[in-house]
Amino acid sequence: VQLQASGGGLVQTGDSLRLSCAVSGRTVSSYAMKWFRQAPGKEREFVAAISRSGITYYSDSVKGRFTISRDNAKNTVYLQMNSLKPEDTAVYSCAVGTVGSATSGNSYDYRGQGTLVTVSS
Repeated sequence: VQLQASGGGLVQTGDSLRLSCAVSGRTVSSYAMKWFRQAPGKEREFVAAISRSGITYYSDSVKGRFTISRDNAKNTVYLQMNSLKPEDTAVYSCAVGTVGSATSGNSYDYRGQGTLVTVSS
């Protein structure tokens, strides 16, 4: 199973970015798919998830600004990030959720290496 995140970069406060996560070895529509992030010196934290049925979940810190989606034909998961803030600076990674666990939880079976998002003030 491979998850390749891309789309990160250096942006300014208020800008937008769309991250992509290309998945191989697992069908994204058959699993809960999740995004996590880890800021320098901090623990990895849950950002967003999309269930097999398409229900979405977000952390309070990104709710209303970020949108998770998936393209089943491309077997890819996206994270649209709007109104970015300096505190969104982190390495963002995508993961395949553990079957039977809470979609909005931290449990996953596979996670990619991530892409760096830097938001300057």
